[in-house]
Amino acid sequence: MVNTRIDERLIHGQVAGIWSTSLDTQRIIVANDEAASDPLQKSSLRMAAPTSMRLSVLPVAKAAENICAGKYGKQRLFLLFKNPTDVLKFLDAGGPIETVNVGNMSYKEGAREVTKSIQVLEAEEAVFESITSKGVNITAQLVPNDPAIDFMKKLRS
Repeated sequence: MVNTRIDERLIHGQVAGIWSTSLDTQRIIVANDEAASDPLQKSSLRMAAPTSMRLSVLPVAKAAENICAGKYGKQRLFLLFKNPTDVLKFLDAGGPIETVNVGNMSYKEGAREVTKSIQVLEAEEAVFESITSKGVNITAQLVPNDPAIDFMKKLRS
């Protein structure tokens, strides 16, 4: 696993071009129940993904199951989540994560700004606390050239 990221836009320029290339990714795994069950969204994600990379769009529990079973062998995996709730579901399903990078969460009514690109609701703050309580390190980093910052320290300040 070369990167685990929360980005509500899923596959877009930063993920497809900058992150995947700099990490020499071989497969992008989008773990999101909604995307996995929506043929139109799956098709859009396939078009957005680099042609040189494999793509899996899976329900969260299936992504955890496949990774735990070693289904992807020695492939360099980039695991992508739409929101922190999906990360927690993945962990609860036995999925292995040491660090998760928060990239982009846009403004929603009632959200507060943690960084310029990350706005969180109170309910999401509790989810991030749960993720941390499972021993996962959470960073914020928009692109690889930016320094990774301690997301929880920023969230709690």
